[in-house]
Amino acid sequence: MKTPYGIGILLITLSYFIFSTHDAVIKLLVEQVTVWQILFFRSVTVCACCLFIGGPRLAHHAATSSIVKPMAVRGLFLIAAWLSYYTAAKSLQLGELTTLYFAAPVVATLLAGPMLREHVTPARWVAVIVGFVGVIVASNPIGLKVSLPVYLALQAACLWAFSTVLLRRTALHETTMVQMTLTNFFFIVLTGGMLAVEWRDIDLVTTTMLFGVGVLSGLAQYAYFEGMRRAPVSVLAPFEYTALIWAFVLGFLIWGDLPAANVAIGAVLIGGAGLLIIFSERFGRRLRGKADGG
Repeated sequence: MKTPYGIGILLITLSYFIFSTHDAVIKLLVEQVTVWQILFFRSVTVCACCLFIGGPRLAHHAATSSIVKPMAVRGLFLIAAWLSYYTAAKSLQLGELTTLYFAAPVVATLLAGPMLREHVTPARWVAVIVGFVGVIVASNPIGLKVSLPVYLALQAACLWAFSTVLLRRTALHETTMVQMTLTNFFFIVLTGGMLAVEWRDIDLVTTTMLFGVGVLSGLAQYAYFEGMRRAPVSVLAPFEYTALIWAFVLGFLIWGDLPAANVAIGAVLIGGAGLLIIFSERFGRRLRGKADGG
């Protein structure tokens, strides 16, 4: 992949694959522990690994970093997004929930211009729209009516999109390890207080799974943060849709859920959106190179 943003695209795609695996494990865990426990232990694991690798120097760097306040704000937006998402999930079907939540790349692309001063090319817009159509086709939401859960799912999408754009602003000014340390530290603070009222006893197997979720989350976050450092939001946004493909693949492998024909059609559209970004960026680079050479 020889586009100037190729490494960023690969890292983001990898992050969504790992996040999908991470979500599959969480789907198994929510039957045994609360969401607050999952988020807390996941963040403790990631933060501990970061500090183990970076040592006291990383801790001091993170505590004195100029992005402490932006990352704290982002943590609040992410907590609100997940609370909205999980609340909506209790009432909406998976197809409806997925379609609404995947409005996030569209919102992120809309915000990229005014917040990041990115020039969003027509090809990037087409890719985002084609990818979203693919999500709608794959998820097949029928008879969706305006309701509080629908509003909450859309709210989650907007909050996630805003946090993504905010991350791009901070990613250019700080290392990935500092961003990961701060993000997970704020999650520990924000979720730790809820454990007093939202606690379930856990056994050794559950503890191991919680640790595994933390490791997966750490790997996914590292790939995600590094990807955000290497490419604009409007380039990376369509690749968020690949998470839907991974979700269907893992659903088949773990639970035997057999995707319908509409899922295959949607997956083709989502894949096409990603290829459109890759080839348009590569073509644009060649044109700029010829213009500079001429």
